[in-house]
Amino acid sequence: MDDKKLDEIMKVPSIKDMVSEPPHYNNGSVECIDYIHQQLGSHYPGYLEGNVIKYVHRHKYKNENIEDLRKARWYLSKLIEYYEDL
Repeated sequence: MDDKKLDEIMKVPSIKDMVSEPPHYNNGSVECIDYIHQQLGSHYPGYLEGNVIKYVHRHKYKNENIEDLRKARWYLSKLIEYYEDL
């Protein structure tokens, strides 16, 4: 497959966009994950870890298993960022 064809395929809402920036999570002035962080305070890392566990667990039961693994990676990245920023 040539690069042009691949670029055209990737224009459809990309998996990466649906994982890291889903449009339904950013309706308003505050990103959903930031609001959750604000509301949960010191419980926020547990929320992130729980989502990593959830997405890793359920990926094998869905047709979109790669997307769930990417979501798990996204939450793990947020958890790492949280601890790096302490």
